Amino acid sequence: MTWHAWLDDYYDLYQKGLVSPGIKESLVAFHELCLEVRASGNKLMLAGNGASASIASHGAVDFTKQGRTRAVDFNEPNLITCLSNDYGYENFMAKAVEFYGEEGDVLVLISVSGNSKNAVNAAKYAKTRGIKVVTFTGSAPDNALRALADIDFWIGSRAYNVVEGLHMIWLTTVVDMLVGKHEYSVT
Repeated sequence: MTWHAWLDDYYDLYQKGLVSPGIKESLVAFHELCLEVRASGNKLMLAGNGASASIASHGAVDFTKQGRTRAVDFNEPNLITCLSNDYGYENFMAKAVEFYGEEGDVLVLISVSGNSKNAVNAAKYAKTRGIKVVTFTGSAPDNALRALADIDFWIGSRAYNVVEGLHMIWLTTVVDMLVGKHEYSVT
């Protein structure tokens, strides 16, 4: 295989996933939910592991600054290590939601596998509090996190960088929908 053929196959994964069935509906639904959160003065809470944590942090900043929708992430090392030490790593996100979540907030969880115990436990906890859950997952269509979503973004791929790249695109698309423009000043 030549690199050109490999790249054609690789970018085909992005093209197939970018506007896969149901994605536009999920984008519109998440945008509308963000408008509700903004109007009520509530917030988005974003979390993920590894690169998904980075996507969550990027999203929290952009939703707050550009999208004018308050957002926080749970990526502070002190928070992660404190809650993980006291409650177990599999529970740190759920405990963060317990401590920071309020009625009307929305939890956004990002996980390629959709089976990260800490994300699944956070979604389960959020549901007991009536907090809506938005998920960005990949891999198997029946992953545990996806099953708990009020709004679901899923790509049927195990290509981690492709899945994470699409998650970032979809998340920041909603930010741009809140702004209402494709191009704008960020200052």
